[in-house]
Formats: sequence, C-alpha cells, structure tokens
Amino acid sequence: MAKKAAKATKTTKPAKKVVKPMTKAEMVDALAKTTGFTKVCIDEIYKAIVALVAEETKKAGVCTLPDLGKFAVVERKARMGRNPATGDAMKIPAKTTVKFTVSKKVKDVVAK
Repeated sequence: MAKKAAKATKTTKPAKKVVKPMTKAEMVDALAKTTGFTKVCIDEIYKAIVALVAEETKKAGVCTLPDLGKFAVVERKARMGRNPATGDAMKIPAKTTVKFTVSKKVKDVVAK
C-alpha cells in the first residue's frame, strides 16, 4: 500500500506586538506627571542631561549614568565591506563612534 503524502500546511507565526518607542514629547509628559514638575522644566532638564553626556563623553571618553548605563568612545578599525547595490567589495574607513552599554539594573528589569 502506498502511503499518501501528508499535505503540507502553511504555518504562520503569531504576529509580534508592535510597540512604538516613546517619543521625546511622551517622555517629557510622563516625567512631568510622575514628578509634578512642568513640561517646560522637564524639557530643559532633558536638554541639559543630553548636553552634559555629550560633552563629558567627548572630553573624558566615557560618561556613566548610574543605574542606566555607560556611554564610551570607541575606535572602529577599517574593514572590507560590500556595496549592497552592486555587490562590489569596498573599503570602509576607520572611524570614531560612541557605544552605549546598558546597566545590569536595567537588564534585570527588562528580563523580568
């Protein structure tokens, strides 16, 4: 007796829940509600923190935000890559960039 071939059924994965990242305005609004400060005050604090982190990272090469993470300047080596449009090999030059490392505290909260 010949066995019938099982008909392959197309299985689909459940759709992932798409969560939009919080915008700056939403973050300012949430912090204002949490702290009781005005949105204008929170926005000024946010801008000051961003400027401070950028300046400290540039000056010292590293800036740590306790309980959040660490920004560090890193040197990327030159390497060979491919042009995605043509497939041709091309040299990608060395560059200086900033790397962010998340703190253990944040990792633990996200893992729960």
